Amino acid sequence: MIVAGIDIGSLSTETVLIDENRTILSYSIVFTGANSKKASNASFEEAIDLAVVKREDIGYVLSTGYGRERVDFADDQVTEITCHARGLHFLHPATRSIIDIGGQDSKAISINEQGKVMNFAMNDKCAAGTGRFLEVMARALEIELDEMGDLSLRSSEPVSISSMCTVFAESEVISLIADGMVVEDIILGIHQSVSGRVTGLLDRVGAREEIAMSGGVAKNKGVVTAIEKNLGLSIHIPDEPQIIGSLGASLIALDRVIS
Repeated sequence: MIVAGIDIGSLSTETVLIDENRTILSYSIVFTGANSKKASNASFEEAIDLAVVKREDIGYVLSTGYGRERVDFADDQVTEITCHARGLHFLHPATRSIIDIGGQDSKAISINEQGKVMNFAMNDKCAAGTGRFLEVMARALEIELDEMGDLSLRSSEPVSISSMCTVFAESEVISLIADGMVVEDIILGIHQSVSGRVTGLLDRVGAREEIAMSGGVAKNKGVVTAIEKNLGLSIHIPDEPQIIGSLGASLIALDRVIS
């Protein structure tokens, strides 16, 4: 028995295939682009190819994420809050609080010992503190997005970023560059502003140890370090934080098949 979980986000789409033993057979991460339906098919087909199985071998497909309704071959869909909780609890059962920073929203989730969602808070009204926010800041600084983490760790004197609005923050960063501010210090200031937004969400749900993080931004060690310093706690980062939503969806799919 093989099942699939597909997570269609604003920036990327992920598919995870697992078998009846809950072993991950393969996973795929592709850019969502302008066509989430096309991206879900591309990610699904890539995961199938990597697992060396056929489409007809997949017994159940569960979709999640903001584009979950666009997966016309899915058997059902479920909210990403539930999927991130399930995925991180499976990988790290001690998890009680979750930070998920995606392309266009950020979330804080509180879960119990069984991995059930107890409370959550979400910033989905603007791009502030999200992957898109960091992407825009990297472009303004004329650096690669994946350079930001290492660069920020070289700074000990962050430049305060007063605006969390992406448009205004971009203008602020451009002005700081023009004023001759050090790039590393600007990036640390950006990461600290993201940290402040995320820890505010955690406060709303009543953060408890242990804390784990999912989403592509969890690969940015500068952001992770800023959050850890703000909280005074360490954060567990899974080996591939970007597939947690799709992993959770695949686990829920398996539950439905074998129940």
